[in-house]
Amino acid sequence: MEPLNVLVQRLIELRRSGRAQVTLLAACPNSTAVLEAAVLVAARNNTPMLFAATLNQVDRDGGYTGWTQAEFVAEMQAYARKVGCTAPLYPCLDHGGPWLKDKHTAQKLSLDETMHEVKRSLTASLEAGYALLHIDPTVDRTLPADSPIPIELVVERTLDMIEYAEAERVRLGLPPIAYEVGTEEVHGGLVDLDNFTYFITELHEGLAARDLLHAWPCFIVGKVGTDLHTSDFDAGVARRLYDIVAEYGSLIKGHYTDWVANPQDYPTAGMGGANVGPEFTAVEYDALADLEAKEAALLVSRPQTVPSGMMQSLEKAVFDSGRWQKWLQPDERDLAFVALSSERRTWLVRTGARYIWTDPAVLAARQRLYDNLSVVLSDPNQYVVERIAASLDHYVNHFHLFDADRLLNAAGSASPEA
Repeated sequence: MEPLNVLVQRLIELRRSGRAQVTLLAACPNSTAVLEAAVLVAARNNTPMLFAATLNQVDRDGGYTGWTQAEFVAEMQAYARKVGCTAPLYPCLDHGGPWLKDKHTAQKLSLDETMHEVKRSLTASLEAGYALLHIDPTVDRTLPADSPIPIELVVERTLDMIEYAEAERVRLGLPPIAYEVGTEEVHGGLVDLDNFTYFITELHEGLAARDLLHAWPCFIVGKVGTDLHTSDFDAGVARRLYDIVAEYGSLIKGHYTDWVANPQDYPTAGMGGANVGPEFTAVEYDALADLEAKEAALLVSRPQTVPSGMMQSLEKAVFDSGRWQKWLQPDERDLAFVALSSERRTWLVRTGARYIWTDPAVLAARQRLYDNLSVVLSDPNQYVVERIAASLDHYVNHFHLFDADRLLNAAGSASPEA
């Protein structure tokens, strides 16, 4: 498998030569079904697939998926063997930085404490064979609320974390890996074009001063119009950001690509990669809701069947987790969950379901649902996986990823260095 930074250089060359415009897809592996669907789609389309795993999802403590870094990579590889996937699969760390793991904020860790934990997770990611580390020190809980961290401090901490990761990589005897830096979040202070340019310039000078230009990031995260509540991609901004970073040998990566209204504009705007996560959770939720509706119909013909209570189990688990509170609007913060409208409760459960897929009660309800339906459906789990795969295919098609592995291999063979 080609190193990810080599793949990015091929994407840049394809763009500059006018031969092709491709955007890589990064699926956030927030459940077993999403991971299986993403590997399946990579195999069917002969396309590289990135897996952007946050420390909330996958970490040394198992995260909310239950996977450590090593277990996650092993699971990905097991699905690859199952479906005969020969396309490259790249496990990646997403948002590796202080206080970006919810537990670190909840435990009120100091800067030294959270940085220590994050660095241990960087090491675990390297040991597991991650292809990319997203270095993101753009949160500082020591500052007053809503105060952006100074850009100079973001640069300094980014340099320190890359230096640590590179020292660990060398210690472990591992080959070069790819890096991603920056954030789309306002608190990072990088959304202003001048600040973005300043960050890139200072980072380049800092890496040069530390003799670390070989670790220059292949992806720079840019604010391109999308977030959790907006879905309009700003192609004009993306092109301006691409023009800045391409000269450094990097590409722009977009986060919050979920439900984006104009995914077809990503390749032509120069976007190198795009993360999608919450959308796949919603698709998984909807598929299970549809299966429960089938179960309700089944109960009419087979009244002795004990219903699974799938949706009820999901709602209870999301409520008990307390995760739903992070998405409350200002006028909802004093309301109890039951006081919210039915539509809002459904949205909160649909969005927060990714945190509780491994809850024992949810797992038991899901298994009962599958067992009940298996008298008619040969593989209810495959029904869910295929629904998620259809959502992934939507991006594969718009990002020009069909048979992209062959295209990229051909680009490598035609390069002067080959």
